[in-house]
Amino acid sequence: MRYSEMFLPTVKETPSDAEVVSHKLMLRAGMLRKLAGGIYSYLPLGYRAIRKVENIVREEMNRAGAQEVFLPAVQPSELWKESGRWNMYGKELLRLRDRHNRDYCIGPTHEEVITALVRDEIQTYRQLPRNLYQIQTKFRDEIRPRFGIMRSREFGMKDAYSFDVDETGAEVSYRKMFDAYNKIFRRCGFNFRAVEADSGSIGGSYSHEFMVIAATGEDAMVFCSACKYAANLEKAEIARPEKVAVDESEFATLEEVYTPDVRTIEEVCEFLDVSPQEVIKTLIFLCDDKPVAALIRGDEEINEIKLKNCLGCDSIELATEDIISEVTQSPRGFAGPIGIKCDVVADYSLINMKNFVVGGNKENYHIKGCNTGRDVKIRDFADLRIMKETDTCPRCGGEINFARGIEVGHVFKLGTKYSKAMNATFLDKDGAEKHMIMGCYGIGIGRTVAACIEQNNDKDGIVWPMPIAPYHVIITPVNINDEGLSKTAEDIYRKLEEKGIEVILDDRDERAGVKFKDADLIGIPLRITIGARSLAEGKVEIKSRKSGEIEAVPVEKVEDLICQRVREELKRHRG
Repeated sequence: MRYSEMFLPTVKETPSDAEVVSHKLMLRAGMLRKLAGGIYSYLPLGYRAIRKVENIVREEMNRAGAQEVFLPAVQPSELWKESGRWNMYGKELLRLRDRHNRDYCIGPTHEEVITALVRDEIQTYRQLPRNLYQIQTKFRDEIRPRFGIMRSREFGMKDAYSFDVDETGAEVSYRKMFDAYNKIFRRCGFNFRAVEADSGSIGGSYSHEFMVIAATGEDAMVFCSACKYAANLEKAEIARPEKVAVDESEFATLEEVYTPDVRTIEEVCEFLDVSPQEVIKTLIFLCDDKPVAALIRGDEEINEIKLKNCLGCDSIELATEDIISEVTQSPRGFAGPIGIKCDVVADYSLINMKNFVVGGNKENYHIKGCNTGRDVKIRDFADLRIMKETDTCPRCGGEINFARGIEVGHVFKLGTKYSKAMNATFLDKDGAEKHMIMGCYGIGIGRTVAACIEQNNDKDGIVWPMPIAPYHVIITPVNINDEGLSKTAEDIYRKLEEKGIEVILDDRDERAGVKFKDADLIGIPLRITIGARSLAEGKVEIKSRKSGEIEAVPVEKVEDLICQRVREELKRHRG
């Protein structure tokens, strides 16, 4: 492609509304433009990178036995009411009505549509397993779209859905997709990890996120230095401690202490001269509109997702002042577990604690000498807190490391969540009707491109890995008006194109410095510079965008050397 013919509006200044590196660079490099909040137009350079990712995804999905379909973006409300998500999904679901006053939504995901399709077409076990996928536009009406296409409202996504006769088959399907995802992200040139994750609103019993490691990542992840354990921070497990034998003779007498206007952990510790590890926070939540108290040590933070999973509820939120007053007979800041009028669950950290401080369920009072076995009725002990750097691996006890990451893919074991709700059944070999076992597997296509830029950039711009670079090579004659430089550039350009190398010829009548800056900004992996001095010696310069290394190469060897480097790099990522 000739640069002079490209629709490539690069800009020098960083747009004021761009927050993260990928958003800044994609705007500056002329890859996308904002149409509305969280809605973007992809320009040619950006769309080429998108298509590169799509092609890799298609190849690996097809290789894993999945078949491509294309499902409607507009979905009838009846399907979502069958699954129970029409009301549960909330305002992120963009709803609309047609001229007949029938309710529809713009699909944020396609579990309902694919389940209905398979339900109506598959009757017996002989037609299973099946794995169907699509690459399509989704819409989620995010309240605060941000970070460019990292968290946009309209976005491209690959979603796949597997259907099996039993758990054994579902595990095989899940493993195929897990392995395919590893291949996809290796081919994209990423440094990434597959981490255990919570299934969220999609549902299901088991899931992994694929996280691209980047210092600018919005998600925290943990991984063990000794074994293969890795999880996002929401899911990271804390091992249950061994129960120590209780010696009740060591229990202190309960003591109610007047603590005027002392509400926070810091204030309690200072007033009573105790450490945060000796204080228990009593947090009141509404779980499916039912109050529940969660107990956690004063130096720890509650993990609401773990709490929600522990309680098996669909919704969870901190209780309002009136609910707190109703169940504790006290205002916020003085709640405690003794005599509380709701169920109580406690974090593992309380299992071996004794003689701790709690709220007095009475304004301006706390209680010292509390013990769970004697003073508090606890429904369950569970892992309810957020992992810290001082914790150890729940699998092997090894050292835990923290990193930032960007989620680009997620695989779920759905089980029968949707097949039961929507009555997707089949007849087994004995003629018995059973529900299909499902899996769900998603990749954010645009998000993958943005994550690549977050992981691969420097002060001058994007540094594309070869597999998803919009072009492999850019040819830069420093003076297009010099006939010798121009002819050499044209010859190399033509020969590389004939060899299947994706190449830009920068034929603009611009200063060399402008061309070099643009080449670095858009991040093409290899640059061939043709200058008068080197050409007089029969050579041109090849520069690696990633390493910055420059090599003088005889003109007659440029074609073979470029082809070799491009193909070796693509092969290296294929593994």
